[in-house]
Order: sequence, then structure tokens, then C-alpha cells
Amino acid sequence: MFKSDKKLAGNDTTIGHGTLAEGSIISESDVRIEGEYRGDIECKGDIVLGECGIARSNLKGRDIVISGQVFGDVTASGRLTITASGQVYGSVNAQSLLIQEGGVFNGSCQMERRPETARARTLTGGDAAAAASKEAPAEKTDKAQRKVQAG
Repeated sequence: MFKSDKKLAGNDTTIGHGTLAEGSIISESDVRIEGEYRGDIECKGDIVLGECGIARSNLKGRDIVISGQVFGDVTASGRLTITASGQVYGSVNAQSLLIQEGGVFNGSCQMERRPETARARTLTGGDAAAAASKEAPAEKTDKAQRKVQAG
């Protein structure tokens, strides 16, 4: 009766303008902050911090858009966007970082691609063929001799 099989849509958790919330949020869906939040947020979806939003917390999510102020560390498994009105004071770890003109970022940044993404890119297209063609002639000869001996 109370259980719903419907998938939650859009911004499922919202902290409205003029609201002060404290604690810890762990969410399977998107989170939007228009007020002030103190505490950590761990989200499998996207996080959006509105222009009036203030987060004194560590944020962890998929794609994160900062239009307000963040005082804490930000970890995005996808893209972190700091808009023209956005301000981040803390460490950032993201696959992709976009800072619009006027945006503020004071802290350290680390950008890493996931191992499977980086490996897939090196093995696709002409990269694998180019790597094979760059083998030293001695290495090619050794491989050919091993094939003859084995077969």
C-alpha cells in the first residue's frame, strides 16, 4: 500500500531558500540546496547548489553544479561545474572540472579518469595500432622467432 515501484524523478531532495539544515544526507537520487546546509552529503545522483545556497559540508555526488558557496571538499564522479556566481573553498576531486568566468575556486584539485575509462580510450581507435607500430625492430624479430619455435 505504501510501497511504490515508481522511480524517483528529478530533484528529489530539496533544502529550500531560508532553511537551515544540519546533519548527514545519504541519497540515491538528486539533491538541491537553496538554503544553508551543514553536514556531509553523499549522493548517487546529481547535486545542485543554488545561487543563495551555502553548504558548510563535504559533497560527494555524480555531477555537481555550484552556484552558491561551498566550504568543504567536493568529490564528483562526473563533472563539477562552478558557475559565475559559484564559490568553492576546499579540495576538489572530479573527472571533469568547468569553472565559468567569475567563479571562485580556492583549494586543491585532483582530476583522475576511472581506470576502465582511461584503458578503453587507449585501446580503441588507432591508439592500439600506433602502439604496435612503435615496437622496436628487435622486439618484432624476437616475437617472430618465438612463434616459429612454438609452432
